[in-house]
Amino acid sequence: MFLSLFLRDLIWAGEVDLGYYVNIVPIIILFFPLAFYFRGLYPGFGIDIIDELKNLTYSITIVYAIVAAMSFLLKGSWEYSRIAFLLSWLLSLALVPIGRSAIRKMCSSKSWWGIPVLVIGAGESGEKVIKSLMKHKQIGLRPLVAVDDDINRWGYIDKIPVIGGLETIPELAHRLNVDHSIIAMPKVPRIRQKEIIEKYSKFFSQTTVIPDLFGLTSLWVSTRDLGGILGLEVQQRLLRKSSRIKKRTFDLILSISLGMIALPICLFISAMIWIDSKGKVLFRQERMGIGDGRFDIVKFRTMHIDAEDRLSHLLKNDNNLKSEYEVYHKLRNDPRMTRVGKFLRKFSLDELPQFINVIKGEMSLIGPRAYMPWEKYKMNGHEEMILNVKPGISGLWQVTDRNASSFEERNIIDVYYIRNWSMFLDLYILARTIAVVFSGKGAY
Repeated sequence: MFLSLFLRDLIWAGEVDLGYYVNIVPIIILFFPLAFYFRGLYPGFGIDIIDELKNLTYSITIVYAIVAAMSFLLKGSWEYSRIAFLLSWLLSLALVPIGRSAIRKMCSSKSWWGIPVLVIGAGESGEKVIKSLMKHKQIGLRPLVAVDDDINRWGYIDKIPVIGGLETIPELAHRLNVDHSIIAMPKVPRIRQKEIIEKYSKFFSQTTVIPDLFGLTSLWVSTRDLGGILGLEVQQRLLRKSSRIKKRTFDLILSISLGMIALPICLFISAMIWIDSKGKVLFRQERMGIGDGRFDIVKFRTMHIDAEDRLSHLLKNDNNLKSEYEVYHKLRNDPRMTRVGKFLRKFSLDELPQFINVIKGEMSLIGPRAYMPWEKYKMNGHEEMILNVKPGISGLWQVTDRNASSFEERNIIDVYYIRNWSMFLDLYILARTIAVVFSGKGAY
C-alpha cells in the first residue's frame, strides 16, 4: 500500500494524507490470511504452482474488493486515492507470489519444512514419487520412509529408508507421527490394491493413490462419479476453441506492445551483427506449425553464413559432437557461432524478430518448441499432440531445464504444457522467461 502511494506521488503530483490509509492496514492484515486460508494457501503444502498463482489472484482480488466496498460505505469519513488503490492491488498480485516463492525456496532446505509422508510401495512408481518429492522440496511433501513387502527393495531410495513389510505401517504412522501417505503400487492386481487402500488409509487423515497413468501427467485430471463408478476425466485445455481465442488475444496485445518497445534494441542488434559478420542480419528457417503446416521462423543471425556446411563437416569428423547433437540437437560449444551471436544466444535476444511470426499468427508467445520438419520423425508419437497447437517463442521446457534437457524430455514437457494450459500457466512461464533470460543460465 505504501509503495503504491510512493509511486502515485512519483507519477502524479499532489499530496496524500497517509492518515486515510492507516485504517486500511488492519483490514488487510485481517482479511489476507483469512482469504488465503479458505483458498487452501495455508499451509500450502502440495499445491501446484499454477493452482497457487490462481488462488492467490482470486484471494488478493477478493480482499481488495472488500476494502473497496467498505470504503464506499464509509465514503463520508474515509477518502483515498483510487490510483494508489489500483496500484496497490496490481503490486500485490506481483509481489505476493514472488514473496511466497522466495520464502518457500529459503525454507525448503530446512529439515522441518513440509508435511512428513509415508510412501507405500518402493517399486518403479514408488521410486519415481520419492525422487520427485526429494528433487522438488518446495512442494512440501517430505518422505520419511517407504514400506514394501518385497525384501529385494529394502534399502534406500535417495537417502530415504525402505523397510518392510506393510504390516508395520500402523506402528510407523503412530511412532513417526505421519498423517499423510502415498500409495504408489499401480502395478499390483486391482483386488490387492483395493485391500491395501482400505486396510491402511484409515491410519492417515490424507492418502494419495498413484494410478497407473505415468506419462499422462496433468494438472487437470479430475474425478467423475458415473453412477457410483469412479471415472477420470483428462482435459486437453489448449485444444478448446475458447482457449485459443483467449491465447490469440493475449498474443496480439503483448507482442505488438513488446515489439514496439523492442524496436530500438532490434535496430542496434542489426547494426552489431552486420559489423561483426558480413551477411544477412535476419535468419529464416523452415519450421513446423499448427496442423503440420510450414512457415519460416525469423531470428537474428547468430552463426556464420556457411554454418550448415560447417556442421556437416564437424559431425562427420567428431563422434563426440555427433553424439551430443543427436541427443540435444544443439552443441554446447558451437564453433559455428559468431561473437555477437554468442551474446545474443546467451540472453535469447536472437528470438526478438519472432514477434513478427506471432503477429502473423504463425506462432504464439508461449507454446511448444518450433520443431524443424526433419525432427518430426524423432518425436516418438508426440508429434500429433504437439502439432495441434502453435509453437511458441518461449515455453515450459525453456524455463525449467532450458537447453540441459534432451530432445525426448522437451517433447514430454511440451505435451505436458498442452494438456495443462491455462492463462495462469502462460503468465507464470512469461515471468520465468524474463528471469531466465536476464540470468543467461543454460543458454547456448
